[in-house]
Amino acid sequence: MTQHVKDRLQAELDELDTELRVHLPKQIKTAKEWGDLRENAEYHAALARQQFVQARIGQLRQRLREISSIDVSKVPHDKAAYGSTLLLYDAERDEEVTYRLVTPEESDPQAGLISTTSPVGKSLMGREEGDEVKVVTPNGARSFEIRRLTTLHDELKAKDADAGE
Repeated sequence: MTQHVKDRLQAELDELDTELRVHLPKQIKTAKEWGDLRENAEYHAALARQQFVQARIGQLRQRLREISSIDVSKVPHDKAAYGSTLLLYDAERDEEVTYRLVTPEESDPQAGLISTTSPVGKSLMGREEGDEVKVVTPNGARSFEIRRLTTLHDELKAKDADAGE
């Protein structure tokens, strides 16, 4: 799962790096040839884009370092953490909802993929099966009971068992 995120970030990084090293220098050179740089909109736009691309490259490199440093051995075996899937019960609405805790890049709330850094994700982190959790959502506060917790380790064991069959 994390490899997919790394690949996506690396692809964006590679694309921006090419833009920074190849395309933007050509745009800046062409714009300079048009003369008077004080009123040269193309030149100023190219410089602004160059600054943006440099900043985004820095962000992507930092995020790749962070994702690469995720140590699966330090992910808890019995508490909600990155990679956990939680079946939650909302007694007030008499409904169950399933969330998976993922990185911000993988987040898709409509699909039940909740970032560990989102308000909902933060309220679930470190919780255990059977816990009552108050979650603040954009639609107001909701209370859930964690009915089932499947950690990243449980899922890795299940994959290993499936692969061994």
